Amino acid sequence: MLLSPRLRRSALVLTAAAALALTGCASSPDATEPGSSAPSSTATEASGTCSYPADDRPAAKPADAPASESAETAEATATIATSVGDLAVTLDAAKTPCTVNSFLSLAEQGYFDGTTCHRLTTDGIFVLQCGDPSATGSGGPGYSFADELDGSETYEAGTLAMANAGPDTNGSQFFVVYADSQLPPKYTVFGHLDEASTATVAEVAAAGTESGGTDGAPKTPVDIESVTQG
Repeated sequence: MLLSPRLRRSALVLTAAAALALTGCASSPDATEPGSSAPSSTATEASGTCSYPADDRPAAKPADAPASESAETAEATATIATSVGDLAVTLDAAKTPCTVNSFLSLAEQGYFDGTTCHRLTTDGIFVLQCGDPSATGSGGPGYSFADELDGSETYEAGTLAMANAGPDTNGSQFFVVYADSQLPPKYTVFGHLDEASTATVAEVAAAGTESGGTDGAPKTPVDIESVTQG
């Protein structure tokens, strides 16, 4: 999840040119740190299982935590059906099995259905943030899970990544990068959109935000109708 109210409070060190943090209840990237961060702990334990402990925030929408064993171990495809068109994504379950496991579990439960992408940034970082049923930037599924990072992450156009509120605080919020963005490797990259889908999000961004500023709800609403695998 990209910038949320919670992340804004924790991003006081941002420069004026890059005062855009990608956060959520537990999910957002921070565009203010110019350097790289040390790789975070992985969500996959030595046993090969994933851990999704309950967090201290109630779920924004009822959801069950995923099974500890990831159903996917290689590439998987999914379609995010939205009010501006279908977004075709390829998920990298080989590199980020626990993240993909959570995303597909929430999708199967209909967690994303009827939700609105609540945040668009158009300066410094270029992302559309979604996955919060409350559309406040602070909602999540009631559980969290660890980052899956190796320190080599980049955020070029088409990247699909998790927003967070710090190390190992992933939940349901995610962001789509519609133009190359400079971010520290702190946000788990779990997939990519195809070229046409990235262009669709870029068209939304071209219309700007509701407020006319560089950070806010998109002027062209992006409502998620469903997320389906395959």
